[in-house]
Amino acid sequence: MTTTEAGPDDGEAAVRARQVAALRPAYRAELADGTARFFEPRRAACPWCGSGRLRTRLRTTDLLQHKPGGFVLDECEGCAHVFQNPRLTGPGLEFYYRDFYDGLGEQRLGGVFGSRVGAYRSRARSVAPFEDAPGSWLDVGTGHGHFCETAREVFPGTSFDGLDLSEGAELAEQHGRLARGFRGSFPELAPGLAGQYDVVSMFHYLEHSTDPARELTAAREALRPGGLLLIEVPDPQSRFARLLGRWWLPWLQPQHLNLMPTANLRRRLSELGFTVVLEQHGEPHDPVDLLAACWLLLDAIAPREDLPWLPGEPPGRLRRALRGAVFLAGAPLLLLATVLDRLIATFAGRAGLSNAYRLLARSD
Repeated sequence: MTTTEAGPDDGEAAVRARQVAALRPAYRAELADGTARFFEPRRAACPWCGSGRLRTRLRTTDLLQHKPGGFVLDECEGCAHVFQNPRLTGPGLEFYYRDFYDGLGEQRLGGVFGSRVGAYRSRARSVAPFEDAPGSWLDVGTGHGHFCETAREVFPGTSFDGLDLSEGAELAEQHGRLARGFRGSFPELAPGLAGQYDVVSMFHYLEHSTDPARELTAAREALRPGGLLLIEVPDPQSRFARLLGRWWLPWLQPQHLNLMPTANLRRRLSELGFTVVLEQHGEPHDPVDLLAACWLLLDAIAPREDLPWLPGEPPGRLRRALRGAVFLAGAPLLLLATVLDRLIATFAGRAGLSNAYRLLARSD
């Protein structure tokens, strides 16, 4: 992280500077009237259970892209569902997602997703005891299809399709990671995919959805009778979520709109005609909580890098040097956090520190 942030080589820096400069006029024009239009009115009731007993769980800003705006997560005192309130509008989602997974952020995040082979194998193997040779698998929110590429090593006879709102699914098909790549909304595409799949997976997808229940209904429609739905999401009841507060990476504001406790998701799956056959907490835990929190803190302290949505002039040589110095001084802290994360990972599930959980459910 620090190398990419603090000292890219001159060639990369020059290319990025030109990209930022080209984007700056459009971003400044878009932000001239502020950010109010990016938010819906505040909700008075929980979107999961309808209870009006809400409390503020978290107030934060965009700690990753540093785009302007403040974000609030409310928690329902009835069912413990955590949700963004007020929620982003359609234009707001487009604005805050832009240049995160694509554009300026594509190269950086593409390397991260492509390197998570161990996590992808773990996800695929969790299905094996319940379906040793699925014929067809749909990965919803597939991005660029990296999970499917790895899962094929576990299930070489399976045909993997992927679906995503971005062009990533189409590009993954072109690169051979997917048999078929679908671009669009899953609930809207589900009728055309009805009963086609032995397995549907949703890895860190539901929390991004404006209506998780509708996504689950779409999965029920796409599955054949007896098919499996594999879900992995952040756990808002993780002890790390309270210990680290706004510095807990899985809050990921403003992208994460709904964060569901395990009991809520199990109950909703049962209502839709699923039987949960597997629940995991330790296995899906990603050992990055302390490292990410330290990095976010250092990034907040350091002078900003050149970003097209920030006001003022691009950072000069002094500001860039100071930014590098902050990360260099924080390197021992980042190293210590990495070691502690690896140590905690050995007992995170048992201690309630896991930052995610995984459910596997069979369509009855």
